[in-house]
Amino acid sequence: MSLAVARKPLRADAARNVDKIITAARQCFREFGPEVPLQTIAATAGVGPATLFRNFADKEELVLAALNRQLRLTVDPVVDGALADIDGAAGLLRVLEALMDAASADANLLGAVAGRRELLTGITGSLMESISVLLVRGQGQGSLRADISMTDMFRLLAMLIGVVDTMEPGSDAWRRPLALVEDAIRTTRPTRPLPAHVPVPSTPGTGPHLG
Repeated sequence: MSLAVARKPLRADAARNVDKIITAARQCFREFGPEVPLQTIAATAGVGPATLFRNFADKEELVLAALNRQLRLTVDPVVDGALADIDGAAGLLRVLEALMDAASADANLLGAVAGRRELLTGITGSLMESISVLLVRGQGQGSLRADISMTDMFRLLAMLIGVVDTMEPGSDAWRRPLALVEDAIRTTRPTRPLPAHVPVPSTPGTGPHLG
């Protein structure tokens, strides 16, 4: 899942700076939220603002680089294992689990590009290709509904990612909605209880507690 913006090979010192900036960005977004200033990220990384802007034109580019790295580190290995597994449905669900786990861990990074679907599509293109392979495999095996299209999967995935906005960052509250999606796309509903119900957290100014 390579970042859509191509980068020239970096010198070793420049590569280290990029790594420090991305690591600092994940830390700062977790601590301070989506509105964290780039100056705070630069200071946390131990580099000057000029170094940050030399490598990332704006916050959007930095956020996409950080998301891309996390997808590569945490989701790509799961995708590789799923593609090697003969069971298409099981592989597809493992990929969705890995993606939701990554989305929950970096909820504030996602919040920084909320509503910018075309940006996220740039770093998830190959992921959707892999999901398509697993979907077709599962349909051919009779374990996934034959009437599900990739448009359906794209929208279901968008719905699942949206769940992150209704829970605490790092929470596994996404497991219950994912189980409901699994029930909907399999030809036979799994014989297991739903994961535990996690109430929607109260947020000041957003109305009453839901759940």
